Amino acid sequence: MHYRTLGATGVRVSALAYGGSSLGSAFREIDEAEGIRSVHVALDNGINLIDTAPYYGATKAETVLGKALKGIRRDRYVLATKVARYGPQIADFDFSADRVTRSVDESLKRLGVEHVDFIQVHDMEFGDLEQIIKETIPALRRVQAAGKARFVGISCLPIRLFKAVLDRVPVDQIQSYCHYCLNDTALADQLPYLDSKGVGIFNSAPLAMRLLSNEGPPGWHPAPEGLRARCAEAAALCRARGSDLGKLALQYSLSNPAIHTHIVGTASPSRVLQNIADASEPPDPELLAEVLRVLAPVHNVTWQSGRPENC
Repeated sequence: MHYRTLGATGVRVSALAYGGSSLGSAFREIDEAEGIRSVHVALDNGINLIDTAPYYGATKAETVLGKALKGIRRDRYVLATKVARYGPQIADFDFSADRVTRSVDESLKRLGVEHVDFIQVHDMEFGDLEQIIKETIPALRRVQAAGKARFVGISCLPIRLFKAVLDRVPVDQIQSYCHYCLNDTALADQLPYLDSKGVGIFNSAPLAMRLLSNEGPPGWHPAPEGLRARCAEAAALCRARGSDLGKLALQYSLSNPAIHTHIVGTASPSRVLQNIADASEPPDPELLAEVLRVLAPVHNVTWQSGRPENC
């Protein structure tokens, strides 16, 4: 396992991180005991960063993760969670100082810890950026001052929002998803700016929420049909070559050392081990070139997320 330093935070994390969304049954209904084992397998095999959120499974992910972490030394893992998103509807977002402060306490109780390492504003494109800059982030800084979080971060889908916020208020870390993978490398354009700010970078969903997998994406996936079709073609190509599109996608994302960590969600212990094995190898250059040619017509094609003014 390779380890990288998260910007100016000084925190060393595994290049491959454990994504907690699967513990909330985001992709399939999980067996809780299996999910707990998957966390233990990850920790025992060098993964030290775990990312979750109260939104995942309506607090189920944090609850199961808390059971998994019980009895494990706190210095064995770096823990990140989020605030402000609590369900799938616009009404389920609350970026107010009062709510995000209470949310941190609720998460700490579910997780069974006294502090998290990173507390992040979840999907900030669904909020008013003025409120996030002037109210939400300052509230999280007070949480940090109280010792309940070591660092403050932000997350969103629209890439441009990172600079829109960081130009006005400092944060320690960002989480981007589906924007540094085989079909979409929009995050790469932001890397020099983020580096200049000393920001730690989480790249979530290097498999584009299973769009880049032989199995294909779940039904709720928001990708447009043309993008889905090209990714399915790439998956078929990999199968014909005796390979796996998900493996290639993971290796491709991990090959960029400027991105500190890559978050992959799975509640399967065997899948965790396979991801670790895949991550230890470089991508096949010939297969990679073929797949990139297939995906070229949909390169950086994305989908709308959040308020119209934030997209």
